[in-house]
Amino acid sequence: MPLADMKGILRFSSTVFSFKEVLLSFDRDNPRLLARRLHYYVQQGQLHSIRRGIYAKDKNYDRLELGTKIYAPAYVSFETILVEHGIVFQYYRTIFVATYQTKDLECDGNSYTFKKIKDVILLNSAGVENRGNYYAATKERAFLDVLYLYKNYYFDNLRPLDYQKVLALLPVYNNKRMERVVKEQFEEFFRQQAED
Repeated sequence: MPLADMKGILRFSSTVFSFKEVLLSFDRDNPRLLARRLHYYVQQGQLHSIRRGIYAKDKNYDRLELGTKIYAPAYVSFETILVEHGIVFQYYRTIFVATYQTKDLECDGNSYTFKKIKDVILLNSAGVENRGNYYAATKERAFLDVLYLYKNYYFDNLRPLDYQKVLALLPVYNNKRMERVVKEQFEEFFRQQAED
């Protein structure tokens, strides 16, 4: 395969890509030359280097997509998704990502919190949707991801959640405590709904 050129890189649908992705797409036999070529494109201002081994076509890349490229496999979840759907009202500047390790980092002016989830859960695609260039939890999956990691978590609004979808996803976690907490959370929610 030919060595990566800018036209080939610009044809990538993603806004963020790793050295490994470029290597697999273009020139598997010459990683050193490819690294020099990418470095040259960064020096010429044709590529934006975000962190070692991760690049963007320009500075207008998708921050959520970047979150799933730093440690893969990964998907956007937790408070990032819960805020997006109005389940948690507090705004978080940090982007929360489910992956195979726990780590907080600043990258190109953005805060990321990576939360470790067991592989059997992380690699289960139930309740994880493809958003084009990255994967993200559905609101029900993000709700359960939070309950998986935290024993006591306050949710501002359970109204956006589909209770049947939450129940359908519970077996992914194989966790009796979570089953009990989900039941308690929704019993309280349904009781309050009936009183209103």
